[in-house]
Amino acid sequence: MPELSHGRRMLVLAICCMSLLIVSLDNTVLNVALPSLQRELDASTSGLQWTIDAYTLVLASLLMLAGSTADRIGRRRVFLTGLVVFTLGSLLCSLAPDLNWLVVFRMVQAVGGSMLNPVAMSIITNTFTDPRERARAIGVWGAVVGLSMAAGPLVGGLLVDSVGWRSIFWVNLPVGLAALLLTWRFVPESRAPRARRPDPVGQVLVIALFGSLTYAIIEAPHGTWRTTAPFAALAAVALLALLRYAPRRPEPLIDLRFFRSAPFSGATVIAVSAFAALGGFLFLSTLYLQNVRGLSALEAGLWMLPMAVPTFLCAPLSGRLVGSRGPRLPLLVAGGAMTVSGLLFALFEAETSNVTLLAGYVLFGVGFGFVNAPITNTAVSGMPLAQAGVASAVASTSRQLGQTLGVAVLGAVLAAGVGSSSYADTFVTASRPGWWILTACGAGVLTLGVLTTGPWARATAERAARRLESEERPPRRTGVGA
Repeated sequence: MPELSHGRRMLVLAICCMSLLIVSLDNTVLNVALPSLQRELDASTSGLQWTIDAYTLVLASLLMLAGSTADRIGRRRVFLTGLVVFTLGSLLCSLAPDLNWLVVFRMVQAVGGSMLNPVAMSIITNTFTDPRERARAIGVWGAVVGLSMAAGPLVGGLLVDSVGWRSIFWVNLPVGLAALLLTWRFVPESRAPRARRPDPVGQVLVIALFGSLTYAIIEAPHGTWRTTAPFAALAAVALLALLRYAPRRPEPLIDLRFFRSAPFSGATVIAVSAFAALGGFLFLSTLYLQNVRGLSALEAGLWMLPMAVPTFLCAPLSGRLVGSRGPRLPLLVAGGAMTVSGLLFALFEAETSNVTLLAGYVLFGVGFGFVNAPITNTAVSGMPLAQAGVASAVASTSRQLGQTLGVAVLGAVLAAGVGSSSYADTFVTASRPGWWILTACGAGVLTLGVLTTGPWARATAERAARRLESEERPPRRTGVGA
């Protein structure tokens, strides 16, 4: 990629952030619309889970393929394709005649979305080569997630109450078209110095693992062990096969050598934990505010602001702290705030008091605002630039997998607790185990933030980067005529 001026780099960052905005906004807006979808399409709790997880599941399954493909054939080309498919998928979602078609069209959206975020992060990584400037850019990137969380519930609530749930997908159309035109005009093409080969076997194993695991979790409260156990077994077999297959392939879809770096491994697990907490938090909060408290979609969106605004404000601060002091402090703040937020709900039934509900939302927003920048920066900063697309795709996959599992697990826990009763009668009690799971996710972020950011962890990252570079470098020719 050619060296760009400061203004051009800022423009590239803005364009990449537009793609993140529509992908993130889509999920937050949809969460507010879930009760409306439930009523109009006669959807069960598992149907609502699939509306969200069909998207995040396909996204998680294809992100690494998109990242490696972009490194191979051109990041700008893949990014443009993703914008076209995502925008088309959004249009189709707004026209879905029933829940089944909505789930299918959400999967079309996800195919496009898989080509956006990891590829955009790879473009940013190769555009901002100075580590401090890159950390600040990633902080801005994280702030866009906060912006989507702040704007999503309000925009979604307003649209659902005034026009209907179909209108929430219209928001993506103008933003997607604008990003498409700006990318075509201003984003330069870039590729990895050496192209990675496709790995169809690894891709099939990843799809089998993620898909069967999610199905088993979501359908467990509604089926029998005979219907869910085969999918759980398939997930286990796919995982074992992937662990045996990947090290034997020269260029696997999931490069297990990245996990020799303790910070990279820690960032991956932290991403799963944090985004599982986010997915579960939004799912439980939306259903509680509208189905238990009886609030409208707009009123529920206003209640979500105490969580969304701190996320927006804390994300750039986290990016600056990562750039100046490293990832440890932001991760400690994130893990501590998310843990205390979970405890408020798990121990003190925060839903039953406006004061504790507000405090729980604010603390979760602060925690989530601090967690994104250290995850992203740690995942890509220690890797060779040639592997930036694959490394950032693994980080993005961890986020989407976490969100998928958060909705699947907490939705299953809630469905099992509610049973045939009404939400209003049993929600607080039925959701209690879910809040304990979210508390454990926050504690995991806190613990790994301590363990994977010290001198030992940094030394493993340096050794992993050196080994990657030496193993990727072609052997030097010797002898006569060399």
